[in-house]
Amino acid sequence: MNLKVKEITAEETHHIRHKVMWPSKPLDFVVLENDDSGIHFGLFKNEIIVSVISVFICENEMQFRKFATLVSEQGKGYGSYLLKYVLKNFCSENKIEKIWCNARVDKATFY
Repeated sequence: MNLKVKEITAEETHHIRHKVMWPSKPLDFVVLENDDSGIHFGLFKNEIIVSVISVFICENEMQFRKFATLVSEQGKGYGSYLLKYVLKNFCSENKIEKIWCNARVDKATFY
């Protein structure tokens, strides 16, 4: 199996965000008004995006948002792989000192 993390566009995150987080809402519901200022990552499994995360930086702080893994791929460690990549590689390279997120209550145990 071939896993690779790549920087992607905001638009490339929308399908997975929508399918995983808010499938009963219109697609526009998962689009963030500041998506264009974010940095977006996708975890590719055999060249197919299975997990996405978006990060937003202000000075030396980073917020991550809209972290989602396809339901069929959950429980396999792909989300953890992607988050570890961002925390270890991206945060280190960008000298991020504080990381935070807002999570839905039912997902708090994941973090």
